[in-house]
Amino acid sequence: MQAAESLPNIQTKSIAGITQPTILQYFTTLNAGEFAATAALFATDGVMYPPFESGIVGPDAIAAYLQQEAQGIKADPKQGIAETSEDGHTQVQVSGKAQTSWCGVNVLWLFTLNPEKQIIHTQIKLLASPQELLALRREQ
Repeated sequence: MQAAESLPNIQTKSIAGITQPTILQYFTTLNAGEFAATAALFATDGVMYPPFESGIVGPDAIAAYLQQEAQGIKADPKQGIAETSEDGHTQVQVSGKAQTSWCGVNVLWLFTLNPEKQIIHTQIKLLASPQELLALRREQ
């Protein structure tokens, strides 16, 4: 979890309702383009479910995916909620916006952290109607 510590010149993003360092580091490293540091926040068998994609498993595969697909994307998380279950897993929901060079879209990020505070599952959902998504696709 030293990802943000290895990036001392990068300001950690604050998110209303979220104090979990792993989640804050996720957005900080992602926006800095430090995709290896973002992927290092995942457990060995952690899974990322990007929009319109099947699950990407493990930090190496996640880093490679982000390097290829997330260049220039800026996540702007606004608020979230976190709840820890009796088994020590933490469920986190964060809402905000993702901005690319050609559009901005509302997003919901869903995270599950294990008791060691590693990401074991994240799902990224675009909050747009099918018509809006088709219009975005045509604009590319």
